[in-house]
Amino acid sequence: MKPFGILSPIKKYMFISICFLSLFTFVFAKFADELVESELYHFDTTIIDWIGSFVKPPFTAIMKIFTFLGSPLALFLLVLICVSWMLWKKRRWEALFLTIGITGGGVFNLFLKWIFHRQRPTLHRLIEESGYSFPSGHSMGSIIFYGMLCMLLILFLNSRKAKVVVVLITVIIIISIGLSRIYLGVHYPSDVLAGYAAGGVWLTICLMGLKFVLDQRKGFV
Repeated sequence: MKPFGILSPIKKYMFISICFLSLFTFVFAKFADELVESELYHFDTTIIDWIGSFVKPPFTAIMKIFTFLGSPLALFLLVLICVSWMLWKKRRWEALFLTIGITGGGVFNLFLKWIFHRQRPTLHRLIEESGYSFPSGHSMGSIIFYGMLCMLLILFLNSRKAKVVVVLITVIIIISIGLSRIYLGVHYPSDVLAGYAAGGVWLTICLMGLKFVLDQRKGFV
């Protein structure tokens, strides 16, 4: 068996991807199991009460901006812009997988919400939302779209510093979108974390598929 250090780049990528896939799957399964067993109440209420202590008009305005960045409308517009740019740059496979990622992720989220039928929290509600709560669609959508966009930008960029900046900005945006859903009172913390995990599963699958297709095409060049 070859040591990890001398594995081919594609095998390294797939190995790391499988590790992330396993981690995301485990985290989601853990939250789903505890939801079914009704063991999330203390975890959720403790965090909700703590975040609720920071509620002030300036913060509320900022949180509404972040929650918009994770909304279906914002993601649709951003995907449209990104896909158009990628097609113009003749990055057809990247455009296709970005579209599959966000569209498939939306369908996946609706399916999971239908399975678990969790009602939204009623305490500290600052905006109104309809539909079921678990897992958070904003969290899933944000980690899928911004995560995939981050990975694609890393492929396009040459500067190491630029790559680090892109990763940091991406992490801040994704975390802020999740926090905004708790702050505004429309999701439990477990909804957000489960959304990240479920979105991470789908994101990893899409990135593995894209990597495989791009490497196969290089092999035919």
